Amino acid sequence: MTADDARQAFHSRLDDELGRLRDAGLYKPERILASRQGAQVTCDDGKLLVNLCANNYLGLSGDADMAQAAIDAVGQYGYGLSSVRFICGTQTVHKQLESALAQFLGIEDAILFAAAFDANGGVFEPLFDEHDAIISDALNHASIIDGIRLCRAQRFRYRHDDMADLEAQLQAAAGSRHRIIVTDGVFSMDGTIAQLDRICDLAGRYGALVMVDDSHATGFIGPTGRGTHELHQVMGRIDIITGTLGKALGGAMGGFVAARREVVQTLRQKSRPYLFSNTLAPMIAGASLSVLQRLAASGELRDRLHANTAYFRAGVTALGFTVKPGKHPIVPVMLFEAPLAQQFAQRLYALGVLVTGFFYPVVPLGQARVRVQLSAAHTRKQLDLALAAFAQAGRELGILQS
Repeated sequence: MTADDARQAFHSRLDDELGRLRDAGLYKPERILASRQGAQVTCDDGKLLVNLCANNYLGLSGDADMAQAAIDAVGQYGYGLSSVRFICGTQTVHKQLESALAQFLGIEDAILFAAAFDANGGVFEPLFDEHDAIISDALNHASIIDGIRLCRAQRFRYRHDDMADLEAQLQAAAGSRHRIIVTDGVFSMDGTIAQLDRICDLAGRYGALVMVDDSHATGFIGPTGRGTHELHQVMGRIDIITGTLGKALGGAMGGFVAARREVVQTLRQKSRPYLFSNTLAPMIAGASLSVLQRLAASGELRDRLHANTAYFRAGVTALGFTVKPGKHPIVPVMLFEAPLAQQFAQRLYALGVLVTGFFYPVVPLGQARVRVQLSAAHTRKQLDLALAAFAQAGRELGILQS
């Protein structure tokens, strides 16, 4: 086989696989925005839509004050650093943000990563080896799964949110030097909030550590928005918190690990995504710092988000849709079959609402859905428009009775 033949065979195989994804209704198209992120967005076709599928929980992604904070940071610190942290990529703004995150979360220290995926990808390998055991919820985020794969520790998995099975896995891991329970604080496809109080009780009983990825909670879950550990009153009992700056805390990018100083210092010395990735852009660090200051001054955005969540959840349930229960601003509207989820999302687009259909392998087979995500920036008028569109599309596609 010639090199040209090998290339042709390779590209033909990929084209065939993409075709099968399209035929099965599993192909994921990308919507292109021509505006800034917000409760309403304009797509590249000029259509104005109510946006119900961003992680923009506090409505800060397109906020004018956030944009100004980023501009101010660029003016002071420049656009980028062309370096990793340990060479010449650490500025005062990075240290200030790490300190502010640690204080906000109630943990001793914090370390920034270029992305939350990198934080989870780089946290396990420096801290644990074949003498240790990692016990992970079955529905943990892909970044946790990949991070654990990079680590030589023994791997145990417990059924999602099943405390009896978690205890069984803790018992199975007996004899390990260190055991650590790892869970999402909020599971992104279902909006389920982990039972951190019970997890911490089991950890205490079996002498285990606890790690939480709180990406879908930091900034708005708990009485003052600290996260799921505040909600469940286990602050001080969580050993490692990972999270993101790319959702509620401004919506740009960047991740972090918060833990005891010994943990953070070890990551600074050994975590490969930290050591070998360019520094987080200073304008993101500066703008994120302003978010924490804003959240400390007022709970208005959190209150508005929770009010919008309650309103939409009640409205879409009253229409007759199957909705996974909960109180989180993630609202899974269950459609069960992938093609129907795609059709429903397309019809809503035509009616002026932006949602995304989720299906296998992102969610289990037969559990396709559209995942609605509420924002503090949504107005009641926008939510009413969205509910009317859900009702119309549901009737047209036979999801609801006419």
